[in-house]
Amino acid sequence: MKIFSAMYEWTMKAARHKYASYYLSFMSFAESVFFPIPVDIMLAPMSLAKPKKAWYYAMLATVFSVIGGIVGYYLGYALYDSFVQPIIESVGYQDKLLTAESWFKNYGIWVVFIASFTPIPYKVFTITAGIMHMAFLPFVIVSIIGRGLRFFLVAGLMRWGGAAMEDKLKIYIDRIGWVIVGLIIAIFMIIKI
Repeated sequence: MKIFSAMYEWTMKAARHKYASYYLSFMSFAESVFFPIPVDIMLAPMSLAKPKKAWYYAMLATVFSVIGGIVGYYLGYALYDSFVQPIIESVGYQDKLLTAESWFKNYGIWVVFIASFTPIPYKVFTITAGIMHMAFLPFVIVSIIGRGLRFFLVAGLMRWGGAAMEDKLKIYIDRIGWVIVGLIIAIFMIIKI
């Protein structure tokens, strides 16, 4: 099934749009609060489409992702009972929240770094950091480092790979997409155990 090829073509077209920077900024913000699709899906093609702006795009993604993380932190910190808890219960995410809370108790600030750098949903940990009243300044610093490392790595790889990488991605995008889906499913299965 070649659904990732069509998404890739659409994303490459959107990456060249004159408002692509605004889309990336909004997506980076939203992904840190509620949006389920990772920023890399837009950042990578934008960095391929305009390699000279790759570092600029990585900076935008980092800044707006951290701002979104701060909003998520605030939601957990100040609006948990009135706003966040009813949403968590309505979508059946109580167990995910309990898992995130136990990870915070066991690993502290390292959980925020891991969630900000890896495909683990960062938004879950921004909100949980607020719920658990984690110290705000360390939360922001670790978020900047983790998100920055991730987005600058993605942008750098795309800039370095250039047109040759774009050609290879066109060939292998469906395989890569299904491997990522498999990894996400495996991560969720491990978390549930």
